[in-house]
Amino acid sequence: MASKVFIDSDVVIDFFTDREPYANPASELFELNERGVVRLYLSAVSINNIYYIVRRFLGHNKAVEVIEELTGLTQIIGTTKKEIVRALQSNFKDFEDSIQYSSALAVDGIEAIITRNVKDYRHAEIAVFTPLQYLNVLDGNQQ
Repeated sequence: MASKVFIDSDVVIDFFTDREPYANPASELFELNERGVVRLYLSAVSINNIYYIVRRFLGHNKAVEVIEELTGLTQIIGTTKKEIVRALQSNFKDFEDSIQYSSALAVDGIEAIITRNVKDYRHAEIAVFTPLQYLNVLDGNQQ
């Protein structure tokens, strides 16, 4: 069974805009997703942020294509009042990260959050990794 991991918008943006030095680990995560090793989850709240930033790099038409492709590649989960209330009650300093975390917790069996902002998730009760850290953990488990 594929590992369920929640990806933050920064990882998605790295992948689609080829931002160095982060693009290769992000690409490997998406490749593992396509091979069925992991299943990538993403908050619907992230979509507008991803569109906005990708549009600055690639323009409107390409940004829309990215969002369309993303809907096929990932499991997009909604953010409801329950997640917002949980985020408001958390001790996260960054509210957006708190919403992401609360959304990740809504996924049954989620194993980790993958982000470049690991320090912002120091109060998380599930594992939090950078893409490279997560790939190293997977590599160690497969040997």
